[in-house]
Amino acid sequence: MNEMHDDASENASAVRRSALRQLLRIENQSAYVGLGLDGVGAGENARDVRQTTEYVSGVTRWRRRLDFILQHFYRGELEKMEPELRQILRIGLYDIIFLRTPPYAAVNDAVNLAKQEVRSGAGGLVNGILRSVLRQREALPEPDTGEPAEDLAVRHSHPTWMVRRWLDRYGSEDTARLLEWNNERPLYTVRANTLRVTVEELRSRLDELGVDPEPGRFLSGVFRIRSMQSLIRGGLLADGLCAVQDEAAGLIVQLFDPAPGERVLDACAAPGGKAFLSAQLMQNRGEVVALDVHAGRLRLMERGARDLGLTSITTVRSDLRTFEPQKHFDRVLLDAPCSGFGVLSKRADLRWNRQPRDLAELVTLQDELLDASARLVRPGGVIVYGTCSIEPEENEERVRAFLRRHVDFSIEDSADFVPDALVTADGFYASIPFRDGIDGAFGARLRRAR
Repeated sequence: MNEMHDDASENASAVRRSALRQLLRIENQSAYVGLGLDGVGAGENARDVRQTTEYVSGVTRWRRRLDFILQHFYRGELEKMEPELRQILRIGLYDIIFLRTPPYAAVNDAVNLAKQEVRSGAGGLVNGILRSVLRQREALPEPDTGEPAEDLAVRHSHPTWMVRRWLDRYGSEDTARLLEWNNERPLYTVRANTLRVTVEELRSRLDELGVDPEPGRFLSGVFRIRSMQSLIRGGLLADGLCAVQDEAAGLIVQLFDPAPGERVLDACAAPGGKAFLSAQLMQNRGEVVALDVHAGRLRLMERGARDLGLTSITTVRSDLRTFEPQKHFDRVLLDAPCSGFGVLSKRADLRWNRQPRDLAELVTLQDELLDASARLVRPGGVIVYGTCSIEPEENEERVRAFLRRHVDFSIEDSADFVPDALVTADGFYASIPFRDGIDGAFGARLRRAR
């Protein structure tokens, strides 16, 4: 019995040690949560992988709230604490507050980790802070600066500048709903690869794996699930029976509406989900040119296309702004680089890696990419401009600025392509996470005159 307990304790310590290393990469090297976990699980069981993912995602998501509580119980300057020690304390706090891990296990593992990874004397500090937190766990401090944006940002663990933007646009109630959405454990959406399996067959396979799939809210042929591990173990992804793609992204492709036999361009294609769905909707008839500047990401796309049985995709390494094809395209999909503020529930690291100045730089890039797209689409053809942002300056404002520069283009109403609930008064597609229950996204159809 003691031997079994020791094994469980060793596993728990190994999980926290792995999480510590990933968290240091995310904070110090601006790695993102998904990449941070790429190497996890090679020799580990599924349970350890899930637990590591929980720590990395959860601590990243709640970083500011955890630091606020830590500072209350720590007498020194938290910013001067060793990075490893600070992460270990965050993990311990996350154990105690959010996971409700038994106190002995949470404190003991954090103390041992501090002794092993920092210094022997660090264990006493960790022990003292975490035990103080445990004594006040039901009455932890709350931010009370008198400044609504600051208090809301600390309580929900977001940068204050982001919260101020959303308060101005949505008001306090809906901003709180958005912040809560960003902090929830995300659902994942998979869509059937109808070139290889029917929707009913995929549903049956998901049921067999016990993942309890829910149908999509706005698209047919998609299912929402809470964990990816069963799909991975069951081989559904490796066999190309389905692909992971949020409905918000799938709706961009539905707005794009590529037809069999057309020649279309996915202008910023990696990681490839929209190009894959475009080729699937075109039934492998026609050509999907997938453009990206990163050779490594294009190689991953090529492998993904093979796994899905997609033979109509051609990858090209190039910057869209200097791309010179031999002939025009029927359609151009510009899924532009953006802030990613519509996907913060899945990319918790983005909230900490983005700065206000980034928006100005992205806006300039978005304009340049839109102008480049305009010269690549044939007369009478269509550009779909999309983002995974909820920020107006990246979305509606970019389209209006484009139309002022390119009078031969006009807006086409999105209502013929996406559900009415997601169509704005100006005819754009827009999803808002707290309202629609999917990622935040924006899309506009722009038709070139003949």
